[in-house]
Amino acid sequence: MTTLANGVRVITETMPHVRSVSVGVWINSGSRYETPEQNGISHFIEHMLFKGTTSRSAEDIARSVDSIGGNLDAFTAKELVCFNTKVLDEHLSQAFDVLADLVLHPLFADGDIEKEKGVILEEIKMEADSPDYLVHEIFSSNFWKDHSLGKPILGTRETVGRFDSQRVRGYYDAVYSPANLIITAAGNLTHDRMVTLVRQHFSDVPPGKPLSPGNVPSTHARIALRNKKALEQVQLCLGVPSYPLPHQERFACYVLNTLLGGGMSSRLFQNIRERQGLAYAVFSELNPYRDTGCLAIYAGTSIESARKVVESIMKEFRQLKEEPVSVEELRRAKDHLKGSLMLSLESTSSRMSNLARQEMYFGRFFSLDELVDSIESVEASHVQRISQTFFDPKQIALTILGNLNGFRIGREDLAC
Repeated sequence: MTTLANGVRVITETMPHVRSVSVGVWINSGSRYETPEQNGISHFIEHMLFKGTTSRSAEDIARSVDSIGGNLDAFTAKELVCFNTKVLDEHLSQAFDVLADLVLHPLFADGDIEKEKGVILEEIKMEADSPDYLVHEIFSSNFWKDHSLGKPILGTRETVGRFDSQRVRGYYDAVYSPANLIITAAGNLTHDRMVTLVRQHFSDVPPGKPLSPGNVPSTHARIALRNKKALEQVQLCLGVPSYPLPHQERFACYVLNTLLGGGMSSRLFQNIRERQGLAYAVFSELNPYRDTGCLAIYAGTSIESARKVVESIMKEFRQLKEEPVSVEELRRAKDHLKGSLMLSLESTSSRMSNLARQEMYFGRFFSLDELVDSIESVEASHVQRISQTFFDPKQIALTILGNLNGFRIGREDLAC
């Protein structure tokens, strides 16, 4: 890792056995940093950066990396934005020149902003037509009520409709500065060469000020039943507060999530899908953030089976609280986690992402051996203790979306 005089951090990992290089420019921002009026602006700017720079048109940007067989991509999350490229090692300087140009020299032309508003409004409609996406959005808006974590990353029709060049440029200038910027690269490269490339493009950028993530959000255990008659299935999202990403018990949380609904051998999959045949899709997911988190369960089922699915989830909660996990099941969960981790870190792009996330959330690098040792150190008592902490009936939030036809469910149905 090298830090430039203006604060830009450059972190690399050399992988001499491959021919590719993945590079990412990471902005320590995301939708949780937006005010209610700005909701969706981080995602909007991510789109706009591909619309042209002071020296390249949108077509030039697309062609420049396509023509060398690489890819150029970006995404916006709740707590970060990433612009990345993956190319053959021999094309690194060419690809990084494009990546740096689009991040540092966007045009934000009025005509492009108006066109892109139309594109994003279509994206919002597309997502609203996807019931599994919609149930998660309704769940989040209730669980993180009155906080930016509960707002959609895409924004809303109203907020996006109000974006103009002044508002977009103002937000960009406040956020896209070295104080909020990390550049990571992994693959067949040398650290010194990468630092030289970054210095060429980024050394003259003024440092700027780091963003504050704001107040720690409260969680709300709301039960929301949303009627949508056009749906064949009932979409169900049930969740509880969990630990933040940097928490010392995070590995026990990962093991618990794996046991509960993290794969085909998990308890939820085996019980709800395989034994009872109540759902096609059922899984649990851990969504940890800087200062809070949520463990959520998703299932798609029929209206006739919805209550039975909730009962089955409560039964699994109760069992995890009352009975220690067996040695064999704990071993399976740990091996699943270790295997997923090792397989996920075989590509240059995942290594590049790993470098950024570790720096953003921990300010240090954890080796694969350290991560494996941390997974191995989880005991059945740890899993039982966090189950007893998390699975509190008073803390359970539930959202059900579908053709409910008078269906009702209350707090008394969430006893565990």
